[in-house]
Amino acid sequence: MTHLAEKAFLGSLMKSEYLLKDTVVQPGQLESTRHQALMRKMVEYQLAGKHIDLITLTTLPNLESFGGMSYLSELITHADLEKFESIEKLLLDLWKEREKRSILTLASVNDWEIERVSGELDKISHLQMDNHTSIQRALMTIYEAPWENLPLNNGISTGFKELDEITGGFQEGEVTIIAARPSMGKTDVMLHFAKVIGWAGYLPLIFSLEMPEKLVTSRLVASTGGFNRGKMRDPKQRLSQRQKDSWAAILGNLTHTNIQIFDGAGQTIPEIRANTRKMIHQYPQRKPVVFIDYLSLIHTGHTKGGNPHQQITEVSKSLKTMAKDFNCPVICLAQLNRSVESRADKRPMMSDIRESGSVEQDADVILFLYRERYYDKSSMNFSLDFIISKNRNGPVGTVSVKYNEHTGEIVEKNESDLPQASDARDEEIDKQEGN
Repeated sequence: MTHLAEKAFLGSLMKSEYLLKDTVVQPGQLESTRHQALMRKMVEYQLAGKHIDLITLTTLPNLESFGGMSYLSELITHADLEKFESIEKLLLDLWKEREKRSILTLASVNDWEIERVSGELDKISHLQMDNHTSIQRALMTIYEAPWENLPLNNGISTGFKELDEITGGFQEGEVTIIAARPSMGKTDVMLHFAKVIGWAGYLPLIFSLEMPEKLVTSRLVASTGGFNRGKMRDPKQRLSQRQKDSWAAILGNLTHTNIQIFDGAGQTIPEIRANTRKMIHQYPQRKPVVFIDYLSLIHTGHTKGGNPHQQITEVSKSLKTMAKDFNCPVICLAQLNRSVESRADKRPMMSDIRESGSVEQDADVILFLYRERYYDKSSMNFSLDFIISKNRNGPVGTVSVKYNEHTGEIVEKNESDLPQASDARDEEIDKQEGN
């Protein structure tokens, strides 16, 4: 199959030599050494201003090494200009497979580290050639738009109507940064989004670089069941009988989210990409959504003492590339620096993000989290504010939701009961039951 495809490719180049300037296939990506040498000669002739048709190629000084006049004539018979793009793609796919096998062989012989193997395979897998769209093709996709009932929000819902209205939800190929001071509620927000997205039929992939899987799972159970997180340290002793009775249903409900947790410390972008790709193959019916906790903990592979700004810049750009390559949303948490604490107005701003320049440039959406009770424990304001400071494809603004810092529950503002109130009821029931 490879040999025939290469014949069709070279024959097409000879028949319509303009294709040589446009093709994305390089001589070294052909399998046959004879075909590689012939294509190099074609490139050489074209650069010299010569034609690469059958007549000109018959003047090659060592014509017999290319199969002679008869072989060049045979190549012409295999030309297929209508299927040229498909032939290019086939040749690249076959080359990728050969390269992958070669990399695995080298890795085995030279005992490469898994990170290097993953990185090299990733480079091959994501070499793209189909990134071109003509205006005619682009316009055809929206030709019926004025007469079609298109959904108002084609993104993945955040679970909050007002936030969806402003941001459009999480969009494929986009990076969302959720930034806040420590203990403001970043992880609870991430887990809430992951649950909502999972229940909606997507595949939430959580890369927890700081918190171990057991603690992530514990938080998921607490927020879903409305349990005070302190009780999760010893459920047998601390949960009320009513809470124990609901335990199985809560776990069953969480099972349906299909959340996947990767909790290795110091994970790199190539490792995150490799695991994402593995999950895509394992769950082909579910669209992935990547969550990373958090930005500055992503390992770049550089030795200690490297420039932090350069490292964050590298990671930030890699996140955007990953979102585009996998055509999925990437949601990454980020810490704010201490400068916010020195201001009278504690509401965060863009400059509060550590190494903010590259993050601000690469992110499509930036959400800051702010809670009044974080700074004033006596406040009865249980709101959590999403401050939308950057929205590449829409407006900015602020959306408030209700947040229970004890359980991690987050609900819409218009829901009748405050999460704090439900937690207080549980505590009162516990006292009555003697727990």
